[in-house]
Amino acid sequence: MKSEQELKELVKQKYSEIALQDKATNASSCCGAGGCSTEVYNIMSDDYSALKGYNADADLGLGCGLPTQFAQIKPGDTVIDLGSGAGNDCFIARAETGATGKVIGIDFTPAMIEKARMNAEKLGLNNVEFRLGDIEKMPVTSNSADVIVSNCVLNLVPNKDAVFKEIYRVLKPGGHFSISDVVLIGMLPEALRKDAEMYAGCVAGAIQKQVYLELIQANGFENILIQKEKPIYIPDDILLNYLTPQQIADFKNGNAGIYSITVFAQKPQQQAACCAPGCC
Repeated sequence: MKSEQELKELVKQKYSEIALQDKATNASSCCGAGGCSTEVYNIMSDDYSALKGYNADADLGLGCGLPTQFAQIKPGDTVIDLGSGAGNDCFIARAETGATGKVIGIDFTPAMIEKARMNAEKLGLNNVEFRLGDIEKMPVTSNSADVIVSNCVLNLVPNKDAVFKEIYRVLKPGGHFSISDVVLIGMLPEALRKDAEMYAGCVAGAIQKQVYLELIQANGFENILIQKEKPIYIPDDILLNYLTPQQIADFKNGNAGIYSITVFAQKPQQQAACCAPGCC
């Protein structure tokens, strides 16, 4: 079993490679929701192209939902995107916040940050910035964000509890998040759970749906709501790299499922009173 640091380095290396691919190369290896797919991280993405602010150069097909569409962003809001990649969700959020708002993208892959900054420069956006940092310890002051979004990123983070604690810290009282992520119902076959590519592709790092929702609640959030849920199907040409035909059949006929969920939750407007000795 790899350590948390080894898993982070694995993800950083994989997503650096993706960032450095040219558009034509990336497109040739990504068939999206179609029948062919050579990379597991390309099979989950939704179509962003109809959303205001969409920028094709910033869309690497790495998401598993449309969290920005559900995020209830208002003009003037400060929005943070966790795992901002080439900037796609940030630019769509900017279309909602307008010139009076602010959008901050955080990513721990230098190549992605560079790509996002280049995209922002081409678009001439002066209230969108990208910060290199770990979302387990965000380079952002406390109580500063109205909205946090993230698209298929927390499943890549070994310590998801730390991320939710950071989200709570950074949101203003009454602020909220809308996060799309991959979760599981039932157990994946062991060959998928242990494979490094499946981790980098958001599958092996996913946790049980109920555990995911309990983590959100345990960290003090309220008004938790699943805004969208859809099943994720891994094509046979990918599964054959890990499983025999019989194992694939057993997996498909079993009770295990992979899902994309978009979850909304809010930081309470007022913090609960602390009654423990010495805490006040």
